[in-house]
Amino acid sequence: MAKGEGAESGSAAGLLPTGILQAGERPVQVKKESKKKNQLSICNKLCYAVGGTPYQVTGCALGFFLQIYLLDVAQVDPFSASIILFVGRAWDAITDPLVGFCISKSPWTRLGRLMPWIIFSTPLAIIAYFLIWFVPDFQQGQTLWYLLFYCLFETLVTCFHVPYSALTMFISTEQSERDSATAYRMTVEVLGTVLGTAIQGQIVGQAHTPCVQDANASTVALEGVNRTQSATSLRETQNAYLLAAGVIASIYVICAVILTLGVREQREPYETQQAKPMPFFRGLRLVMSHGPYIKLIAGFLFTSLAFMLVEGNFALFCTYTLGFRNEFQNLLLAIMFSATVTIPIWQWFLTRFGKKMAVYIGISSAVPFLILVALMESNLIVTYVVAVAAGISVAAAFLLPWSMLPDVIDDFHLKQPHIHGTEPIFFSFYVFFTKFASGVSLGISTLSLDFTGYQTRGCSQPARVKFTLKMLVTMAPIVLILVGLLLFKLYPIDEEKRRQNKKALQALREEASSSGCSDTDSTELARIL
Repeated sequence: MAKGEGAESGSAAGLLPTGILQAGERPVQVKKESKKKNQLSICNKLCYAVGGTPYQVTGCALGFFLQIYLLDVAQVDPFSASIILFVGRAWDAITDPLVGFCISKSPWTRLGRLMPWIIFSTPLAIIAYFLIWFVPDFQQGQTLWYLLFYCLFETLVTCFHVPYSALTMFISTEQSERDSATAYRMTVEVLGTVLGTAIQGQIVGQAHTPCVQDANASTVALEGVNRTQSATSLRETQNAYLLAAGVIASIYVICAVILTLGVREQREPYETQQAKPMPFFRGLRLVMSHGPYIKLIAGFLFTSLAFMLVEGNFALFCTYTLGFRNEFQNLLLAIMFSATVTIPIWQWFLTRFGKKMAVYIGISSAVPFLILVALMESNLIVTYVVAVAAGISVAAAFLLPWSMLPDVIDDFHLKQPHIHGTEPIFFSFYVFFTKFASGVSLGISTLSLDFTGYQTRGCSQPARVKFTLKMLVTMAPIVLILVGLLLFKLYPIDEEKRRQNKKALQALREEASSSGCSDTDSTELARIL
């Protein structure tokens, strides 16, 4: 009897193809092949990381230098400058969800769904960026000129940055690979801010912007100075800004080409099984009702605002409050160089102790240095020491938000496994809230300088202006950081939760990858039997 059963089994086995016999082994094979497929080479990670440079190098130049450029080089009055800065930042914030909406409706092409946006927005963006730093001959419509090209550039750079940010979820389905690529990206992006600071600061720093010794001089006297001694010097400064803009625009193009040639989009296995995409507004409603996402936004909204306030007013603070007119570009370089060096350290720290712990320690470390700046007298050596130490906290502020957002998206995919195409919504609205609030804060800070009596092109400023700048760079950021850290305690995804989500997502992907093979094998087995 046993012999007969064994013979029967052997006969049946002989009729079946080898692929059917090994069907039970396929999940292991699929898992190994899937993991190998989703591993990124160092070259891939570097090409992906380089793509973050254009946004950072232009954003750094605009963030640190646009305010002082409008006030002291283009000679826009403080009220008009505040309108340009506020409307430009607010429009920049609005374009993020708009571009996210358009991307979510974009079909997949041979280049992917995100890459075409990056490719076609690049040439127009560099033209608009160059015109921001051009001083037109007419005085009457200068405000409209800068407002137009500032808003246009922010729209075009959003068309680059939103798909690039969402690309994090499509370069690999492995969480560890995405985290590693994000660390590469943050290192290169901080290096991009160093480049932006060095190029803009050093080129512009070589040209001395003329100033008026007597801040209370009459209009006639001011015009006399402009027409005689300072006319040539002012033109040299304007040309220096144009030269810096040309160099930065060239870097923008080179990095966009490297990104396009070195990175390939991958679709999630379970995404390809759903033919009909998610409607945008339904996806937006689901995203905004996802608790971890809202809590992450709330925490980093305030902390990012703190660093943006410092960024927007730092050049004026160094020039007028500390009296380091010819040193602020070097101080910026010290901050950004320190941040670049410490990015790998923070990457090691968050993998060793967790991302929430890195947030608490990294961002709060800026507070004592800001207090020291608020209390100390003008001292160049101490200021350089504080700048280097502050760069450590800047590195954490750069790395952690973008490192934590993919964890939120993974958590969302587990709760909504049949929903796809929401990644641009996550990334675009993540940026929207911080940009809009930063536009409000920067506009208010420029208006406050106007109300306290800021003198355009003055070699010195009234005491009220100096005090206002000190509050904007020290006390206001400290309050915002503390509020952000308190809100961040509500964020629910700790390291244990991340590990659970990683295992669950891996099982979901393996099931989706092997489902097509399993269905084919079952059909073939039924036909043969």
